[in-house]
Amino acid sequence: MPTIISIASGKGGVGKSMVASNLGLQLARKGLRVTLVDMDIGGANLHILFGMFHPPSTLTNFFTDRSVNLENLAHLVASPLPLRLIPGTGETLITANLQHAKKKRLIRHLQKLDTDVILIDVGAGTSYHTLDFFLLADHFLAIATPDPTSVLDLYRFIKLASIRKVLTAFLARDPVAAALLIRDFHSVTEVLEAVGQANESGVELAKQALHGFQPALILNRMTPKSRINTMHLRNLLKQYVGTDLSVLGNIPEDPHVQQSILKYLPVVELAPKAPAAMAFDQVTDNLIELVRKREELTEALEPRKLRA
Repeated sequence: MPTIISIASGKGGVGKSMVASNLGLQLARKGLRVTLVDMDIGGANLHILFGMFHPPSTLTNFFTDRSVNLENLAHLVASPLPLRLIPGTGETLITANLQHAKKKRLIRHLQKLDTDVILIDVGAGTSYHTLDFFLLADHFLAIATPDPTSVLDLYRFIKLASIRKVLTAFLARDPVAAALLIRDFHSVTEVLEAVGQANESGVELAKQALHGFQPALILNRMTPKSRINTMHLRNLLKQYVGTDLSVLGNIPEDPHVQQSILKYLPVVELAPKAPAAMAFDQVTDNLIELVRKREELTEALEPRKLRA
């Protein structure tokens, strides 16, 4: 079974898809079979970053035709490297109102993909689709820029993802689910209190749902003058969300990144010695080590193929 890693942000325009494309290529260069999946419903653009303007098939085919195998939608994008891409879907009535059964089917098929690592590029915002696609992973990456609004939106995203993670631990008609849906919570502590009021025995189930939910942060477009108080953000998340946040690495502001986007190539391919490309190489090594450590600590996942 592949290792699934989701990549999200609290807002759009912070470079999430750019990060996904470069991480995917670097992981493939380190000998891993990687499949990128664009789950930005209505705003899919990961294929464009590889110069694939008109994909012959996308996730829309999977959602509209039950006979379509997800494996057949994976297009090789970095030959001879083992990097494939499943392009995302546009905004249609089906995707805008995606049924829970279709999401469950997608998750089942993802887990059967013949690959070592799946990188999921999740859409911006906090819709149920976005939160559910983010939470289906084994490991979670969050992207932010030094912009204070980006950091604030990221905090909100992780808070709502935590609440959604608790909510999905209960059946839709469970009194606990009803209690969680109608209230606005400021912290996970309040969520657990609400669970206890609805069903005291459900508190332990809620805590188990949050176990292992520890997003790792990648800071993009950093400059020598950037000011971002990651310790303050970590304290906020610990206090209100009940989860820790590790910093996986910083990607510096680098004109080569914009050039790479204009030329439809990841920066690690276009300019491997550029500051941003070298930072991506370090972030990739940090990601591999993070996955190793968490799997060793939890002993909840089968041994993976993530090797240096």
